[in-house]
Amino acid sequence: MKNQYMSYQESLDFLHTMEKQYPDLIEIIKIGTTYEGRDIVLAKISRNVEKADEKPALLYTGSIHAREWIGHELALKFITHVAENRNVDPVLEKALDVSTLYMVPCLNPDGYEYSRKHFSFWRKNRRKNHDGTYGVDLNRNFSIGFVKQKDTSSNVYGGEEPFSEAETRAIKAFVDAHENITIALDYHSQGNVFFPAHKFKHEAETDGTDMNVIAANMNDEFVKITGRKYGIHRGKPPAHLISGSGREYYYSRGIIALVVEVGTKNIPDYMKSMSSSIHENIPALIKTFSEVINYSSYAPGRVEDFSIEDRTSSSVTLAWKYEKRDDIFFEIYRSTKDKDACNERTKIGIAGKNSFVDTDLESSTNYHYTIRAVSKTTSNKSPFAPVVKVRTKLDDDEFFKLIFASKEGTGYVGQYTQEQNRAHFGLNSLFVGINKSKGICDAVASFDLSTLPKNAIIKAARFYLYPMNRVGAKIEKFGQWDLSLLKPDSFSEITEFSEVENAESKGTIGQAIKSRQLTQGIWNFWEFSHHECQLLQEEIENQQAVFRIDGPKTLPDGEDSQMMQFDIGYGKFGGGIHYRPMLDIKYTVKNEKVSLPAQMFSTISRAGVAERVLQSGFDMQGDKVYGYLDFDLSQLPEHDKTMIIQCALRIRNKNTFKKRSDIRFYVELVELDEAGTYEDIKNREKIEYIGYEVAESDLNSKEYQYFNFDTLSRQVLDEMHQERKTLKLVIKPTSALGAKSRITKWHEDVELIVKYIEKRRTPVASVENVRISKENRMIKLSWDKVDDEALSGYYVVRNSFHPPKHFMDGVKLYGGKDTWTYDNFASFDKEKYYAVFSYDDVPNFSKPAILRYDPLEKY
Repeated sequence: MKNQYMSYQESLDFLHTMEKQYPDLIEIIKIGTTYEGRDIVLAKISRNVEKADEKPALLYTGSIHAREWIGHELALKFITHVAENRNVDPVLEKALDVSTLYMVPCLNPDGYEYSRKHFSFWRKNRRKNHDGTYGVDLNRNFSIGFVKQKDTSSNVYGGEEPFSEAETRAIKAFVDAHENITIALDYHSQGNVFFPAHKFKHEAETDGTDMNVIAANMNDEFVKITGRKYGIHRGKPPAHLISGSGREYYYSRGIIALVVEVGTKNIPDYMKSMSSSIHENIPALIKTFSEVINYSSYAPGRVEDFSIEDRTSSSVTLAWKYEKRDDIFFEIYRSTKDKDACNERTKIGIAGKNSFVDTDLESSTNYHYTIRAVSKTTSNKSPFAPVVKVRTKLDDDEFFKLIFASKEGTGYVGQYTQEQNRAHFGLNSLFVGINKSKGICDAVASFDLSTLPKNAIIKAARFYLYPMNRVGAKIEKFGQWDLSLLKPDSFSEITEFSEVENAESKGTIGQAIKSRQLTQGIWNFWEFSHHECQLLQEEIENQQAVFRIDGPKTLPDGEDSQMMQFDIGYGKFGGGIHYRPMLDIKYTVKNEKVSLPAQMFSTISRAGVAERVLQSGFDMQGDKVYGYLDFDLSQLPEHDKTMIIQCALRIRNKNTFKKRSDIRFYVELVELDEAGTYEDIKNREKIEYIGYEVAESDLNSKEYQYFNFDTLSRQVLDEMHQERKTLKLVIKPTSALGAKSRITKWHEDVELIVKYIEKRRTPVASVENVRISKENRMIKLSWDKVDDEALSGYYVVRNSFHPPKHFMDGVKLYGGKDTWTYDNFASFDKEKYYAVFSYDDVPNFSKPAILRYDPLEKY
């Protein structure tokens, strides 16, 4: 297998051959010398390569870890592809015209050769340490966050001081001398995950969206080729972030920097796995190379203050700030998924002004938006505005619950860890799958459904789980991860492996996650079908739902692990409570029905008004005869606590005609001071037609005619109900051919049938007197209690860029009834905004109580 990979000397020979073959495209330069005397080389690639340093550039570094051969091999194959397709692929051709590639295929030549010839899994370089041990982890030898370690034999020993190694000094000198670098990709293995750079703060950065989008756009290219998807993960909370890496050094120089971890093994089967990793990464690299200029001085400036201006159940209004320029327009991107791509698949509109209305959306659904400015003259695009997240409002008949897994009922059980299984609950992580030490592992997540009403009808549901680490899932295309809803009487103890493993399932939920789609750092969710929503609904009676997440149950010969790790939000390795497993449930309740008789009805014609008689049609002269009726809406339940979800006028006729005609009857919702005269009716102010017209011929076939109120009519009815007005309707006849002496008589038992649900319309009062303090090395927020029986709790979010407009506009910090919370991962030296909302059981959220955190102020 190893012979299928190029040796370092073979790669040098290849690079110099390519330089001779393509002198206008490729220049090979030496940037340093290793301890064992090998050249560290860089390939400079651009059309008119002598001008390369004048263009914005992408820096590619590979195999800084000796055993991670993918970086070296991919670079060589990519260089071949660029050379062969520079005049074929228009995207590549344009990128080569305006940008440059700096490619270091192997930043650790000594270690790479030692790995090839002696010890496959050697990681460090080959310098001799002061105590006789060998090697420094080059990716811990950069200056940003450098941590000195005593154990020189450790795989992550970072050296005596930053840049103590020839290899890191070489790349530092090159980067420092080339301010034209805008994007850096550092290729590693394993894990199939992108690690965007960080500033050792667990808070969003302005360019965090840019890094996520670069990774997500590369993901879309992977999916096209292999169906594979990589994770996108900045890393664990600050105390556990990787220190002294090249990625963070490049980022400190103003470069958008990401680590790309490829594959599930350091040195995979070349023909089966390595080749597919190369094939998927070539178009992904071209995609990223095409973005280089958009992060340079040639690009328009980033859009500022991008936020949500308004939202309804079916629309979102976006607004932003940007100088007025005729040569600029804006591209808007939207997704329902976490860390999704921003490309033609997710672009939902363009705008020439500083606002945009996105319509035809689903109610009570999370949407993620971002935007970039585009130059009409150059087609260059700006960096992305930070993503804003919004949840559309509920439809009139809807409620929702975000239910988080209970701490004591959530954990994992291992086949070989029987004595420790109880300790696996409510702490750290869920391990799901199989490995040699733990055996088969199943996860359990329990949810308290007692806050759902007994008459809830579940319309939609999603189960969310946050993947922390997929490094233990080492086998490509092997196994899947399923979510099952367990029958409550099929197990007795959730901390017992055999009980959980053998528990009977009510059904498997949503689509299984295949091994190639496993990610870390991107929320996974299983979406419930209609049938699966019914299964969950049945558990409301038990006030609890227990789910099992399970993966592969066997391992192929010679393999030791196919294990996935998910977060539960607790413990020192957890990402905080907003990473807990979650059920997102949208539901309605069984409706009530009331039938209102007509308060008054009459017939209005040229001859006058006939009270308590309801007729319509055409008189002997062919003039129209109108039926008029009104309804007293005060008989409906209290407006503030009910929502009308359906309404219909039910009516039936007394007489019919044998001879057919083209007469049809409309019902109109009208505005009249009183029933009035014939002229009043004829010149009435029409508001809306109710339902569809009824043909005179239909009166023979149906006992009752129903005129259903559409959305606008229901809104008008609702306003009339609120304002205690009387609903007034007119039955109007029409005939295209004309008619005379054709009067339809209607029964007096006409009814307005109204279906409604009990639902509070207005939120409870806003929170007052929000305060910031510092306690236990954390930022603490506290506020005054809202005194209202309808209060269900408080919701707290943090936004690093603007005051949160609504409860989803930021990072959730807390949800519950306490009047205080901590921001566990907040940075003291970074400005931010906090918002505290009160909410009821719908939930309706109050207006936010907003507080700005100023790092210069003493708290």
